[in-house]
Amino acid sequence: MSLLQTDLELTKNSYYAATAPRRQHFPSLQSHIDADVAIVGGGLAGLSAAIELADRGYRVALLEARQVGWGASGRNGGQAIAGLACDQSVIEGQLGREDSKRVWDMTLEAIRLIGERRRRFDIDCDWRDGYMGLAVNARKARELQAWHEQMQRDYGYETSWITPQDMPNWIASPRFHSGIHDPKGGHLHPLKYSLGLAAAAAGLGVQIHEDSGVTEILPGRLPKLRTAQGSVSASHVLLAGNVYLQGIAPVLEKRVMPVGTYIVASEPIEPTLAQSLVPSGSAVCDTNFVLDYFRPTLDHRMLYGGRVSYSTATPPNLAASMQRRMARTFPQLKDTRIEFAWGGFVDISMNRAPDFGRLADRLHDRQGSDWSNVYYLQGFSGHGLALTGLAGKLVAEAIAGDAERFDTFARIRHRPFPGGRLLRTPALVAGMAYYRLRDLL
Repeated sequence: MSLLQTDLELTKNSYYAATAPRRQHFPSLQSHIDADVAIVGGGLAGLSAAIELADRGYRVALLEARQVGWGASGRNGGQAIAGLACDQSVIEGQLGREDSKRVWDMTLEAIRLIGERRRRFDIDCDWRDGYMGLAVNARKARELQAWHEQMQRDYGYETSWITPQDMPNWIASPRFHSGIHDPKGGHLHPLKYSLGLAAAAAGLGVQIHEDSGVTEILPGRLPKLRTAQGSVSASHVLLAGNVYLQGIAPVLEKRVMPVGTYIVASEPIEPTLAQSLVPSGSAVCDTNFVLDYFRPTLDHRMLYGGRVSYSTATPPNLAASMQRRMARTFPQLKDTRIEFAWGGFVDISMNRAPDFGRLADRLHDRQGSDWSNVYYLQGFSGHGLALTGLAGKLVAEAIAGDAERFDTFARIRHRPFPGGRLLRTPALVAGMAYYRLRDLL
């Protein structure tokens, strides 16, 4: 089964889709249009860029192959967390302490940006404050505490340390040793947020076209994007389709790997019990390499994510296996029924750092054409709910003439996954088996 076929199956029983009806639909592209900026991808990154560019007076056309928010933007765990998917030492090792701190501070700006847009556009998306990162044993707790102290000392990032003695006040689970609480983080309903941004972009004059997958990019001074029934010419292009670029930029595809991740939502839990599980109402991640992540919802369900597939094959008996994972964390929920089970694919980079840039820098003009006005955003590595919003803002700044912040991210070096198209998936599966074993040990 192809990635797209698998992904279609994974959309069918989503809690988010069931609780965020699509009341606004956008027409497919049926003719040729002109724009200042053409955006490929109607997820959080593309919608954010569209809003920022429209605010600056640009004519923006956004092309989405399916519906806005259809991919990872509308199916993710809903957690807005400071930082990147990689450890900050990866960034510091490449860019140095000063620029690494700038990157870190921009990830905090990304969380604030969610609040600003919620208020500005009156987006009701079930936001709740608070995030916890929890260690499952003493060794991992020592690593987490060292990170907590270093980030406070070197980056001015203040979080609260949760001792083993205090842990029962924060989570009703026997699984965790200690951890951190960050009041700046939080969680939301990502599809409601995505649909809210789409409505906001449309209200600012952005031309949004759904069911309009791009089949070809013709580079030049005015790049042209072709779809099945129309085309767009624009001065600048942004590729924000992540793992869904459908072959239009092969040089980017080898720099990210589609990795499946899976989420379930329980049936409604008795409110007193639901409140007792995570009294602060925070979102939670453990610190394992292959992690579990979960959060309580406003309608008293437990939304629980975990498991990954590096081969794009959906794990068998998904709902039952995820229920067991949830019950391992919360034995109180061992008899709680799973009502929704879904998943999707995230764009993992080799070093788990975001991969932003211009297509010309990847092609090195090997094709004899001008790609310098084609930007891309990818490699959020499962940590993109907040960062995608900032990424859209940075690329808008660059298009408007101030590329300093965008270029800070673009300086992060990346390598393609080894093995070519046929071997890179098996190689990744083998590599990730090592990390799963390390977590278990």
